[in-house]
Amino acid sequence: MWQNIKELYRYRSLIAALVQRHLSMRYRGSLLGFLWTLLNPLCLMLVYTVVFRYYIRFNQVENYTIFLFCGLLPWLWITSALTEGVGSVVASGHLITKSMFPAQVLPAVAVLTTLINFLLSLPILFLFMLATGMPFKLTLLALPGLIALQFVFLFGMVLALSSLNVHYRDIQHLVSNILTFLFFLCPIVYPASSVPERFRFSLTLNPFALITQSYHMLILEGVLPPLSSAIYLSAWAVLCVVLGGMIYTHYRESFAELL
Repeated sequence: MWQNIKELYRYRSLIAALVQRHLSMRYRGSLLGFLWTLLNPLCLMLVYTVVFRYYIRFNQVENYTIFLFCGLLPWLWITSALTEGVGSVVASGHLITKSMFPAQVLPAVAVLTTLINFLLSLPILFLFMLATGMPFKLTLLALPGLIALQFVFLFGMVLALSSLNVHYRDIQHLVSNILTFLFFLCPIVYPASSVPERFRFSLTLNPFALITQSYHMLILEGVLPPLSSAIYLSAWAVLCVVLGGMIYTHYRESFAELL
């Protein structure tokens, strides 16, 4: 694991260059260009707000649009990081087969690129809060810690999944379908309090649900997540990085012959 971290630090300039390249190429040729980074979550938020607020008439949450946006942004980071990251090694197979390219750079680039999109979307949430007169809580100061924890968690998952995907190409299709299922198991379009008591334990076991809940707590409720949740998420992050590093190291030598 430490060897992989050292390698990432060693190739930090390459990672920065690839992230910049990915960001510039993503919206090349489109009229609005980089504005789509802001418009995509806004459009999705609008759809969910109309459906759940006005069609289904879900009225259990005050300031539902802000509540929805608060959970949707970190979820979009999760889905984009995993769906883009799982195929990152396969998509750049030409680099790995032609040179001694450090393959662990590719998952890092995927997670960093989607992190930047997430960070650029946060000001929209804060502007909505200002417009609706919602106060900014002191617990916002803990937000960088949660973001860092989510980054480590996602990088470990992407490192493992992208390595496995080289051998088992079904992984990338499974990931997108599992994420659709997980979306409805996380308190994003509904509050955790609306989950029946007998099923509420599933939220405490689901790290994705804990992540979205933690954003709601820090930004909207002004409370810190329980210490048990912080320890559980930290354990998941460490476990993902350790397992991701082990899986990558195990499969790395076979990448060139399979790509």
